[in-house]
Amino acid sequence: MGLAATSVNRRGGGQVIPRPRDCVPGDPPPWAAIPSAARAIDLDRVRRVLSGRVGVPSEAESDGRSRGSAVLAALYPTAADGRGDIHVLLTRRAAAMRAHSGEMSFPGGRIEAGETAVEAALREADEEVALDPADVEAVGELDHLWTVTSGAFIVPIVAVLAVPPEGLVAQPAEVEAIRSVPLAELLRDGTYHEERWRFPVGSVWAGGRVLSIHFFELDGDTVWGATAAMLRQLLALVLGVDADSGLP
Repeated sequence: MGLAATSVNRRGGGQVIPRPRDCVPGDPPPWAAIPSAARAIDLDRVRRVLSGRVGVPSEAESDGRSRGSAVLAALYPTAADGRGDIHVLLTRRAAAMRAHSGEMSFPGGRIEAGETAVEAALREADEEVALDPADVEAVGELDHLWTVTSGAFIVPIVAVLAVPPEGLVAQPAEVEAIRSVPLAELLRDGTYHEERWRFPVGSVWAGGRVLSIHFFELDGDTVWGATAAMLRQLLALVLGVDADSGLP
């Protein structure tokens, strides 16, 4: 299948977002104060900022009962000589998946017994899209996330490839499409926004809580929820801004 560049379909695509009735706009992107021309990201900068970084554990990890998963945020140049814009590898989950079907996500899955998070992320990326682990340099972690819907925590592994990945093939039971998304598109004004979702007391999903939900509206797809939260932190860290305040 290989890599699909961002499509020319309508902005955000046709994904249905399960917004609650009580939904209001959130904060601007953390990089809003950075001029567009200064938002360029290269792989050396990614390595310098994230090398050896250990993510802050989620609260769910302390109880010993929550399942652990790992995902791979793989970054790579568009040119075979290592130059060109930096892209990130994303997948659209197959419609038949029991959870998060049709959603945009990083390759990843459950951490098996005896595996490290890095090993699990590399294995899952190989299984889902045939990304050769030998071509991947794991750099560091983002903060771990706990997902409300699945009750699992996620360890995001940031990795770099020296050249664009070749020979990618979607595992059809899990992946509907493979997408190569430019970081420049994610950072473009108008792509990212935040919403505050309030759920009534007694709601099965996060009853009585207000959650900050993150979105990146691409051409033909929307990245939202946990994947968007991880992308947001990745971009903020590399750009040197606080993900909460937007200040250096």
